[in-house]
Amino acid sequence: MFAIDLIGNAIPPLHTSDTVQKVIERMAEFKVSHMPIVNEEQFLGLISEDDLIEEPDYDTEIGALALALVNPYVFSDQHIYDVIRMFRELQLSVVPVLDKKNNYLGVVSINSMNEYFAELTSVSVPGGIIVLEISNRNNSLAHMAQIVESDNAQILSSYVRTFPDSTRMEITLKINKLDISNIAATFLRYNYDIKATFNHYNERDNSMERYDSLMNYLNL
Repeated sequence: MFAIDLIGNAIPPLHTSDTVQKVIERMAEFKVSHMPIVNEEQFLGLISEDDLIEEPDYDTEIGALALALVNPYVFSDQHIYDVIRMFRELQLSVVPVLDKKNNYLGVVSINSMNEYFAELTSVSVPGGIIVLEISNRNNSLAHMAQIVESDNAQILSSYVRTFPDSTRMEITLKINKLDISNIAATFLRYNYDIKATFNHYNERDNSMERYDSLMNYLNL
């Protein structure tokens, strides 16, 4: 998926003639702490709440303010992982997207990113979760899939967490089967270390709470 695929039309850009008061109202309306500033199709920069703190006059036009962030953006054909990296590194609530001519196309909001992650990790689909810890030399997703498929199940999603200065990694598998006891037993027979297992039985379970915890962990 590319950055352009997650652009939303709900958040309109600001202009240099807009006032501090308008920026504050827009941020509150869209529940973000950053807003793009454009001149026609030219992207000028990203204004943040921190840029407004020192300005006592709410009638001041934002074109007169100095922006702390130096034009953070991604191009429309960049992978969504580049957007995620920018969210994390700069602690942004929106990421501007430009075309190859540097024309402003829109923004990816943190809400759009959360929805993408929910879809990517199959959060809303009932199933079981197995968290494995393995050596990075034994990272064979094909073998893990073979173990899961041996119990007439499939891997819906997977993601890897690495650790600094370690040869170990954590792999989380979302499986389209509620009863994963046989699958877990097979992993143990193949000497996999199982850190945790979870079963999502119905809509009243805490799967969304776990997803929110994951988002907080990623600082998105």
